Amino acid sequence: MAELTAQRLDVDALLADPAIRIVVCCGSGGVGKTTTAAALGLRAAEVHGRRTVVLTIDPARRLAQSMGLNELDNTPRQVKGIEAAASGGELHAMMLDMKRTFDEVVEQHTTPKRAAEIFANPFYQAMSSTFAGTQEYMAMEKLGQLRAGDEWDLIVVDTPPSRSALDFLDAPARLSRFLDGRMLRLLLAPARTGGRSMFSLVTASFGLFSRAVQKILGAQLLTDLSGFVAALDSMFGGFRQRADQTYRILQDPQTAFLLVAAPERDAVREAAYFAERLVAERMPLSGLVLNRMHQTEPAGLTADQSEAAADQLDTDADLRSAADVLRIHAALLRQTDREVRVAATFTDAFPAVPTTAVAAQPADVHDVDGLRTIGALLA
Repeated sequence: MAELTAQRLDVDALLADPAIRIVVCCGSGGVGKTTTAAALGLRAAEVHGRRTVVLTIDPARRLAQSMGLNELDNTPRQVKGIEAAASGGELHAMMLDMKRTFDEVVEQHTTPKRAAEIFANPFYQAMSSTFAGTQEYMAMEKLGQLRAGDEWDLIVVDTPPSRSALDFLDAPARLSRFLDGRMLRLLLAPARTGGRSMFSLVTASFGLFSRAVQKILGAQLLTDLSGFVAALDSMFGGFRQRADQTYRILQDPQTAFLLVAAPERDAVREAAYFAERLVAERMPLSGLVLNRMHQTEPAGLTADQSEAAADQLDTDADLRSAADVLRIHAALLRQTDREVRVAATFTDAFPAVPTTAVAAQPADVHDVDGLRTIGALLA
């Protein structure tokens, strides 16, 4: 039977290390990433006495349900009923509300009058709720807020599936490209030239361009966009500065990235793709969590031997139930071997990345007791 031979990830040492302030869990969908993040947060609070907050960017409600909370929102909520009296730890959880986070940024970095103008702008209302990339950038803002407040010993971040999580890493660079774009500078021109209207200024200088843009976007949308950009003009430098600062925090040794994967080809391929990116971006990749690994107790029989013995027992009607057990054992052995071979495609490519395996559970995790079990298995 094949065995996983990768270097072992010491989860307890990671969670207990006071120098580690942020743990970012990444992976493709359906691999148990949210459960892993919640279990890590719970163990950090209960066993290691850390004041911990789990931030989920995934809009699914699984995190709230597993922690016995009716709902999560943009404000950390304390998880009750955990066993942290001896350790002195606390566990809180929250879910990113990208519009509320955007509103908070506007309120914090402009005057009440200007904030009211921004909130009333139709373009802002659309962008803050639905525009692609807004969620990832606001996730960076929220992480930066949590870390800057210095209230938390440990912040555990549960990201969306991995390609979206890469967008999370790309948010600062995308924002910088947007702020430095030629179109944006044109839209900012009225605010920087005494407040003349977008149309009079651009028509005077770029009449053909103005008519073309109006035809494509429509006059009202262009007016809304120009007003939105002008209102945010004074804030753009702050956006970029905070995003860059959070990006540097993600590169700092205080942050630990954990890849989460199931022993399936697509999930392990996604984990490898993410690992390559983290290495390229010089971000601290601390380990791989292999969820739902199947295991068998050593029985001295290979899969082929088990099936051969089952075939022999089939000749006796009284022993057919034993034959069924042997076939189940053979199937489990083959599944275990297959999972180890799939996992090895990652561990062979990244031998320096420590790994921990979590055994497959008989039922989905839906409460704190289940999270506690997963935490113990992780460690």
